Amino acid sequence: MFKHWKQGLVVAVAAASLTLPLTAAGALSDDKVKIGVLSDMSGVYKSLEGPGAVIAAEMAIEDFGGSVMGKSIELISADHQNKPDIGASTAREWIDAKEVDMITALDNSSVALSVQGLAKDKKIITMNTGAGSTALTEEQCSPYGIHYVYDTHALPVGTATAMVKNGGKKWFFITADYAFGHSLRDNTGAVVESMGGEVVGNVNAPLSTNDFSSYLLQAQSSGADVIGLANAGQDTVNAIKQANQFRIVQSGQKLAGMLVFLTDVHSMGLDIAQGLQFTTAFVWNQDEETKAWSNRFNERHGAMPTMVQAGVYSAVTNYLKAVKEAGTDDTETVRAKLGEMTLNDMFVTGGKIAPNGSMLHDMYLVEVKKPSESKSEWDLLNVVSKIPADQAYISMADTKCSLVN
Repeated sequence: MFKHWKQGLVVAVAAASLTLPLTAAGALSDDKVKIGVLSDMSGVYKSLEGPGAVIAAEMAIEDFGGSVMGKSIELISADHQNKPDIGASTAREWIDAKEVDMITALDNSSVALSVQGLAKDKKIITMNTGAGSTALTEEQCSPYGIHYVYDTHALPVGTATAMVKNGGKKWFFITADYAFGHSLRDNTGAVVESMGGEVVGNVNAPLSTNDFSSYLLQAQSSGADVIGLANAGQDTVNAIKQANQFRIVQSGQKLAGMLVFLTDVHSMGLDIAQGLQFTTAFVWNQDEETKAWSNRFNERHGAMPTMVQAGVYSAVTNYLKAVKEAGTDDTETVRAKLGEMTLNDMFVTGGKIAPNGSMLHDMYLVEVKKPSESKSEWDLLNVVSKIPADQAYISMADTKCSLVN
């Protein structure tokens, strides 16, 4: 075991029994395909991806049959602790000593950029499901990097567009002070301004902030119509709960959660979250296929899946499909095959991986239900509208990725 692996899990999925026995650390074998789930297992993003991502990956491997091309599939996982150096050192250990073929999850943009850069040099595929920064497919794009679930361009296309159309012209941002938050703020601000609105202020808040009172007071006194929360996970939950205590919405300002997850809404409760609109890639009870898979996940995890946990299942499944179709786990061959495939499963319909690594798929603008509308514990969202892939994502004509232009 290596130094910073606090939540390490090494599982070998046997083709015959589909059990998940622990495997000795450092064991190498040419007869295995190895997948790594690198996520926040203990911090602010734990509930939105974290251990649930490991469960989703296990489910994908089991559903695939536990082997591919006669090779058993091995899953390892670790906690990156939201620290880029720990994420990179873990990925390096996995690649150099454990011969990992693909790394997924990566629910922190600074960690994701660090790991994607390392994996690019090592020629290893990354399928990022959790981080949001568009730098992953723009300025720092990689021939082996795939941005799978959402990005900070797709989120405001739905949420900010709807709010500006409904009169939210002046925006003030409370921003998570690292790559993801800055990217989300900048992309949202660009959408607001393109529609004739304006950004009247911004304040940066450290990751894992518990007390948002000073930031909310600045936003409250700014004269903004909308307070944009360019953060995620427990930071978003804390900010919205404290805004409710300050009666900010009741006083006439609107809150825009620019990245909200199902688990956030569940944590806040419908009394606080009702009416909140946000953009997501997955709605667990949208159709019979999503319901069936989500109920299976809930039985194992004790919570319905977020979009990024569902995305891990889809990413692992489609990676394994590409390995099977390519007849090899060679990086160049598998990455080329992924680029040729049309992705269809419980998470995505008609998905395509663009030359810059962005997985293009429809997104959804949703609204949190009123308590009287909810029929069960996790029946929390109404779909307002679908955002087509060609509107949600940066076009290849506009991308800054050097692999395209």
